[in-house]
Amino acid sequence: MNQKEREKKIVQTSFIGIGANILLAAFKAVVGVLSHSIAIVLDAVNNLSDALSSVITILGAKLAGKAPDKKHPLGYGRIEYLSASIISVIVLYAGITSLVESVKKILAPETPDYTPVSLLIVAAAVVVKILLGHYVKKTGEEINSEALVDSGQDALQDAILSASTLVAAVLYLVFHLQLEAFLGVLISIMIIKSGIEMLQSTLSQILGERVEGDLAQNIKSIATSVEGVEGAYDLIIHNYGPDKLIGSLHVEVPDTMTATQIDKIARTIEERVYKEQRVAITAVGIYPRNTGDDKAAKMREKVTKLVTSHEYVLQMHGYYVDEATKQLRFDVIIDFAAPDRLGKYKEIVAEVQKQFPDYNVQVTLDTDISD
Repeated sequence: MNQKEREKKIVQTSFIGIGANILLAAFKAVVGVLSHSIAIVLDAVNNLSDALSSVITILGAKLAGKAPDKKHPLGYGRIEYLSASIISVIVLYAGITSLVESVKKILAPETPDYTPVSLLIVAAAVVVKILLGHYVKKTGEEINSEALVDSGQDALQDAILSASTLVAAVLYLVFHLQLEAFLGVLISIMIIKSGIEMLQSTLSQILGERVEGDLAQNIKSIATSVEGVEGAYDLIIHNYGPDKLIGSLHVEVPDTMTATQIDKIARTIEERVYKEQRVAITAVGIYPRNTGDDKAAKMREKVTKLVTSHEYVLQMHGYYVDEATKQLRFDVIIDFAAPDRLGKYKEIVAEVQKQFPDYNVQVTLDTDISD
């Protein structure tokens, strides 16, 4: 699905959500006012906030679909994450205001007055919300739209809240238990919790998350399947929108390869990764591997054993010995869980240097970016 089709699908789904939520809000508002039910009134307000969320989703999709320009050469895809964060704030605000109103009703309660018609409307609203939630969430997952997924999840939670208002009404009619305001507090807390979780998820994406494990493994498998590649490391992926992932990685190749051969490998990796994973690899770095040198191979075995014997060391790669300059170099990845990553790194460098005093040991402290 191209960007235009994706944008069209987001807009269509959002318009359906807007229409459904406005109708539900209108019916619930009338029922809530006539029956003096604060829980149903708050449910109506929540539907209005959902409609506003859908409007923001449409605006976000339209802005995200703008063509790249000189100021933003990689496009405007990240606007979708901003729109998702705005939706989260709206949900959070709705929850807080609902909580305030519910507490007021606990302090100054009103006796509800339900009718069969009002209960039937609330029951129908529950069914509509469930169907709407499943549809919007499924569509969001299919086209990778965080805003739609959030809206769909919110609608499913709303269905639960609407069902709870129905239960409260039945309890009042059967047992004369007036739980309206207390239910309003519960609903408000659930809305607030949902808003916080949605906001945390979106902000995490904006900040930049670790490369997804399966995606990282797939890309590295593609790279190592190319003839001449003996290892793939340092995969970094930058997210410029749900459908725009740009990355780079290093591959290990024999030190006898020519620039032409390396160029062919790099281009092959770029083409295959984009075709199979839809990730644009814009840079393929090179780690040369010593060939035809038994001494370098034996040194590598010793260094690997020494380095990996340390706790918190996840990986060692990029090893190369340059006999002409007496240089020994490699990268080491130390777990973020290590109490003192820098201290551990210095300890490793000192031990390797002591083991090979005739060489200039150069070790890069790498970052655990991807699996």
